[in-house]
Amino acid sequence: MPSRDFSLHGAIDLGARQAAAKRQQERQANAGTSGAPGGDGGGGAYVVDVTDQTFNTEVVERSRTVPVLVDFWAEWCGPCKQLGPILEKLAGEAAGKWILAKVDIDANPALAQYMQQMGVRGIPFVAAVVGGQLLPFLNGAAPEPQVRQAIDQLFEALRKEGLIPDGAGAPDGQGAQAQPQADPVYAEAEAALQKGDLDGAKAAFQRILDKSPQDADAKRGLALVELSLRVRSLDALQVIKEAEERPTDVRAQTQAADVELVSGRIEDAFDRLVATVRRTSGDDRDTARKHLLTLFEVMPSDDPRVGKARRGLQSALF
Repeated sequence: MPSRDFSLHGAIDLGARQAAAKRQQERQANAGTSGAPGGDGGGGAYVVDVTDQTFNTEVVERSRTVPVLVDFWAEWCGPCKQLGPILEKLAGEAAGKWILAKVDIDANPALAQYMQQMGVRGIPFVAAVVGGQLLPFLNGAAPEPQVRQAIDQLFEALRKEGLIPDGAGAPDGQGAQAQPQADPVYAEAEAALQKGDLDGAKAAFQRILDKSPQDADAKRGLALVELSLRVRSLDALQVIKEAEERPTDVRAQTQAADVELVSGRIEDAFDRLVATVRRTSGDDRDTARKHLLTLFEVMPSDDPRVGKARRGLQSALF
C-alpha cells in the first residue's frame, strides 16, 4: 500500500505546508456553515480538525472524558481519502461516544515529527487516545466493515482493561447506563474540559478542593489542567531544541518535561527531570525536584512509572 515517510526534511517544503494550512483553514471555515468540520463523511459535530497548537486541548484533554481517534492524513495520500470518510461516518453513528480528530501532517509538522519519533512511517495512521494516553490503532486503509469491526474490538478491549467505563465507545443503546456524577462540580469541570475551557475547569476543580482538600481526583484534575495551561502557548519543537542545547537550564528542562508529558512520553519527562536534579544544585535543583513532584500529581498514584521515577529521584538526591 502506498505510504510516505513523515520526515520533514526535503519531502515537505514550505510551499506544501502553506498549501496544506490553507486547505485546513478552508475546511474549518466550511465547518462553520456546514457543521461538518471533518469533511463530507457525515461525522458532523463529532469530527474536528486538529493542529499542532490545538492538539493538547482537542485531543489530550478531551480524551480524559471521551475516547478520541486521531486520523493522521495528507492531501496526496490516496488511501487516506478512502479511510477518512469511513471514520467520519462511524463517528457520526457513534454520536459522541467517541470523537474523531483529523490531523493533516503537511500542515502540522510538529505532530508529523512526533509520529515519526514513535516509529510510524506511513499514513493513513489512526491512533486511539484514552485518558491522555496515545495507543497505536490502525495503519493503512480498509473497507468499512473491517474498520467498524476494528473499532468495536478496540473499545471492547479498553472496557475489559478498565480504561474506559462500560458504555463508552459503544453505539447508542449498548453498554451500561452512564453513572450520575457524585458532585455536580465534577460535571461542570468535565463540561469545561470538553469545551476546551481550561480556566473554567481549573476554577471548578479548585472549588472542589476548597471543600475537600484531600480529594485525590480533584487534585489530579487540577494538576492536569495546570499542565495544559503551561504548555498551550509553547512551541513543542523549539522547547525540546532549547532543552537539548541547555542541559543545565532548569526552566528549559521543566518546559521540555511538560511538553513530553502531554505528548504521552511520560518516562522521558520523568527521566529528564531526574537527570536535571542530578546535574544541578541549590535553588535550581530544588526547582527541578518540585516540578517533578507536580508532574507526579498528574498521574495515578499507583502508576508504576511514578514509582520508578520516585526511586530515581531519591537516588539523585541522596
